Amino acid sequence: MAVYTEVSDEALAAFLSEYDIGSAVAFRGIAEGVENSNFSLRTTTGDYILTLYEKRVDPAELPWFLGLMEHLAGRGITCPQPVHGRDGLALRHLAGRHAAITSFLPGVWPRRVRPAHCAPVGAALAQLHLAGQGYAATRPNALGPAGWAPLLTRARGSIAGGGDAATAALCDELAAVLQSTLAAWPEGLPVGHIHADLFPDNVFFLDGRLSGLIDFYFAATDILAYDIAICLNAWCFEPDYAFNITKARTMLAAYNAIRPLAAAERAALPVLCRGAALRFALTRLFDWINTPPGAMVTRKDPLEYIRRLRFFLTARDEHALGI
Repeated sequence: MAVYTEVSDEALAAFLSEYDIGSAVAFRGIAEGVENSNFSLRTTTGDYILTLYEKRVDPAELPWFLGLMEHLAGRGITCPQPVHGRDGLALRHLAGRHAAITSFLPGVWPRRVRPAHCAPVGAALAQLHLAGQGYAATRPNALGPAGWAPLLTRARGSIAGGGDAATAALCDELAAVLQSTLAAWPEGLPVGHIHADLFPDNVFFLDGRLSGLIDFYFAATDILAYDIAICLNAWCFEPDYAFNITKARTMLAAYNAIRPLAAAERAALPVLCRGAALRFALTRLFDWINTPPGAMVTRKDPLEYIRRLRFFLTARDEHALGI
């Protein structure tokens, strides 16, 4: 979430006239995150989220994302639902961007992750993986292993001639880890539709219970256990970057109770966790260097994931992760 593109009152009114959801009462940008332009929208009929699609999102893939959300919701996953206009279309144009309105989910995301959050997240992830099985369309993961080397090359190019020595050194460190991680990347593991970005700010809780999952615009068809690795990165580290094995065990046990992990999936988790840390270190590094001036966006520090990556380099087997 972020705001890169502004929307005028006149443009918003014209856009809403194509729907049966009333007129705007309140409208404000959401600054958290680094992807797309997101707005909180209240109309005379209720609350919604308006998204203008930016940057990495391929417009040709937007129907896949919207269709996945509708599919998952139809199978019991609480996630945003695309709102269709009078013509039946959910995907439209606004301010020179592809745009869509989705339903609003109540709840707040946990600013401080506790072990009690981790079991619901593990269970929800397993339920999502099972619910996605009936969605026939597939989408390759553009930010999977094949995309990491090009991303690092682009980051290096962005600092060429003007970057500082510390940033260049981080690129060198990531390059070394990238080579060894790609060489060890597992094959033959179960594949399905993954969220690929289930960070705390994409999971809502209400009255102590998980109330919904949001932001499916990194979702893809990939190794299911890789999605678990992303969650271990996002949910199981303390502010001092110590890995909390209690949180990991809690999350993995809840996931395993719904979708039991095969032995090969468990054994692959250390390298999958390295890959997940590497992916987010690379995208954060690139965004840190390339976020446009004046964008209403909260830049995220790549060092947070480089420190996680350093931990996973020391994990010899799945037991170090709580299995």
